[in-house]
Amino acid sequence: MHCRIGICLVLGLVIVFVTTAVVYAEVNMKEGKWEISGEMKLEGMPFPMPPVPVKFEQCLTKKDMVPMKREKNQDCKTPDVKTDGSTVTWSTECKDKNGVTESTGTATYKGDVFTSTMHTKTTNAKGSKTESTMKMSGKRIGDCN
Repeated sequence: MHCRIGICLVLGLVIVFVTTAVVYAEVNMKEGKWEISGEMKLEGMPFPMPPVPVKFEQCLTKKDMVPMKREKNQDCKTPDVKTDGSTVTWSTECKDKNGVTESTGTATYKGDVFTSTMHTKTTNAKGSKTESTMKMSGKRIGDCN
């Protein structure tokens, strides 16, 4: 294949730029302290329940982008976190003396805001199960302490 030096150089630079952009693409999220609010709906209840408001603050970083209120005395593991563009998906399992809580969720970041949905299944120590869905939004409010 023959090509002119100028064209080959331009094609080579385009290939390098595209490859670099794919390798270094990051979630569009600003690290810091975030205010997270939303509503949790309990599912499968024998009677309709109004949504439960949720509000908390969390330090989010590119190493920990999962918006989740962590309770004291819980042993939580997040074995599966994936990113696709600016969307993060995860699964978690938290255990404590009251039972096990398993969650899956997605959050889509846009700089200093995000929207998220998380589905949770809880099994208490007696074996009773509940499920809930939480819709959340977050906004960055400052730096982490």
